[in-house]
Amino acid sequence: MSVWEKSSTVRVVPPARPRKLSKVPFVELADGRLQGVVSSGSDIGRVYVSSVAAGTYAFACSTNNNRPCGGARGTFCNHIRALIGEAVLQYGAERVARYLKADVDGDAPDAGALTAAMTATRPAQGDTSAAAPVFSRFLRHLAYLELAPVTTPLPEMQWFPTTRAVA
Repeated sequence: MSVWEKSSTVRVVPPARPRKLSKVPFVELADGRLQGVVSSGSDIGRVYVSSVAAGTYAFACSTNNNRPCGGARGTFCNHIRALIGEAVLQYGAERVARYLKADVDGDAPDAGALTAAMTATRPAQGDTSAAAPVFSRFLRHLAYLELAPVTTPLPEMQWFPTTRAVA
């Protein structure tokens, strides 16, 4: 058994490239989807919860209060395209393509090639039921930013990955 298997922490994989959090503050590969929160381009107080399902590329995009995105009619909207672009920055194109089970041509795929490969299959609009849990997880992550800095352990953060080497 390796050292990391014996510890209660896991290594964090650093982002493939730095990314700006203002447009897409939250992106994750979870629950069989690429999903995240995307800021509205027109209203500073509005965000969209967007997702693309692995394998089928079924997509969903709605506001944080479950109003459908006007641009997600039959194809990926700009919010989903931004989500894919930020996921590629965060995780790398190969990892995102592998997770979504996308067959991308070329040795070094990028966000555009990944998006083109998925839209070529003519994906259908999917279920927006994942929006609430994704947005809730995003808000929970934001709450940790508001905590005062302390050196004592936080019980709810025991699971959180660390970048420190574990002996």
